[in-house]
Amino acid sequence: MQSLLPSVRFLAAILFFSSLGACSSSTTSPTVAATVASPPMFAELLQKYVTPAGVRYAAWHGNADDLKKLAEVTNFYATTTPPTGSKAEALAWYLNAYNAWILHNILAKYPTKGPLDGEALFFHANRIVISGQKTSFNDLEQKVIRPTFKEPRVHFSLNCASASCPPLNARPFEAGALDADLDRLARAFIKGKAIQIAEGGKTVRLSKIFDWYAEDFGGKDKVIEYVNGYRGSILPDAPKIQFMDYDWSLNETK
Repeated sequence: MQSLLPSVRFLAAILFFSSLGACSSSTTSPTVAATVASPPMFAELLQKYVTPAGVRYAAWHGNADDLKKLAEVTNFYATTTPPTGSKAEALAWYLNAYNAWILHNILAKYPTKGPLDGEALFFHANRIVISGQKTSFNDLEQKVIRPTFKEPRVHFSLNCASASCPPLNARPFEAGALDADLDRLARAFIKGKAIQIAEGGKTVRLSKIFDWYAEDFGGKDKVIEYVNGYRGSILPDAPKIQFMDYDWSLNETK
């Protein structure tokens, strides 16, 4: 299990802006480096609408004041840069930014069957603003978060508003608890819907996440070893591995 180590100051911010060089021009200018990973109202909103079974989108969508509060949260990530004190502070900021913008965009088109409902480019269009720059969910994850932090557990912490995604964390990420939170979320997902064992243990079906991002888990020949690090029981040796289809339906609960 991997720990978060301190990084050189400003590393995250520098890599972020170099990664977004190909993006369209900014729509707003970041003013200052953030001193916190999330504004206070984000915690209030998550506690109110996020449950272990999913997100209460209908109730959230029906509350105009809370929609405005979520807009304030996304504006925070649009107009600040990540904290520069440590790698954990910066990563917590980015994880929160991604998840907040996902919620914002889902609620903007609610009611909906899921992120790809009527929008094949939901994750690829430049429709979010991070630190003054227009970008996409895909670029934020693939060009910033993954290469900057090299932390496989982000795949259990970034929520894509879909049924096959690891559940959305019910509180914002903060540096002090980040390592423990990442471990907790990895363990919960791996012990839960990420794995199915069939044919008396001869076949192991894994979440598609372990196929798409196999290199982050040490390569396809190391995925089972990685998974075993978070399970209470060890998967059988040399199993037949299959990857489950991904369910893109909305992660909604009432």
